[in-house]
Amino acid sequence: MKKLILFIAILSSTLANAQELNCEVSIINAPALTVGPVEKEIFSELEANIYDFMNNTRWTKDIFEIEERINMSLLITITDIPGSSTYEGKIQIQTTRPVFNSSYNTVLFNHVDNDFKISYARNTALLFSIDQHRDNLTSILAFYAYMALAYDYDSFSPDGGTPYFNKAQIVASNAKNSGGSGWLPQGKKNNRYWMADNAVQSVFKPIRKVYYDYHRLGFDQMYNDMPAARRVVLESMQSLAPVQRSRPGSLNLQMFLTSKSQELIDLFSQAEIKEKNDAVSILKRLDPANSSKYQEILN
Repeated sequence: MKKLILFIAILSSTLANAQELNCEVSIINAPALTVGPVEKEIFSELEANIYDFMNNTRWTKDIFEIEERINMSLLITITDIPGSSTYEGKIQIQTTRPVFNSSYNTVLFNHVDNDFKISYARNTALLFSIDQHRDNLTSILAFYAYMALAYDYDSFSPDGGTPYFNKAQIVASNAKNSGGSGWLPQGKKNNRYWMADNAVQSVFKPIRKVYYDYHRLGFDQMYNDMPAARRVVLESMQSLAPVQRSRPGSLNLQMFLTSKSQELIDLFSQAEIKEKNDAVSILKRLDPANSSKYQEILN
């Protein structure tokens, strides 16, 4: 009886704390790609293995309660199977963050990585070490786990995500040395290498500050004083102007705007006319490709 009580106590203690991520995983094939029963079984197994990898790996030294876990989703679309146990496609990563004193969740990170090339054989364990690049799959998964953690921590404390941006850089550096696709600094500056490198460069510092101001000083204060909190959000967007001037169209700035564009439209559609006009002017300068979308604020 004492052993049973001890077992229950240990189990309860284990369940009371959780790993950092609450990650949903889905793997599908593109409509143009025909897959048979064997491939479907492999996709199902891989989906389960990625789920376990993301949710059961200890990514930080911090203790998370179950309700504190970071909500994350991975959607992997396989577009080609060029060889035995090799797969190509894209992965969409999204994380959300609860807004204080509300039932609303704001998107923190939303990115589609079109350079998803992996090898996976059935019954393969997914193993990861921060000091070693084992394979492209686990490096990609770990990279985005650390990026998700970094932006989440940044949204709660100034520069709180630095340790995890640094870890994402380590993962990218190790993978770069392997010559893997999506990790090299050559060519377009919109891959995983540049995503991690940009995050820690001083020119992109305003983006990280915005993650804190926008969320902790803006959205988390909406319940208390919405007009004042909305002004904080507008000021935080204005602070991104130097990034747009020095690095127009940069990956990290576009990721932020992609995550926030609809939310900003919804928020400022409720503002007074002057603030609406200010918001539209700022957002069009930051994100000229979506100027017509921001015009909705004035409708």
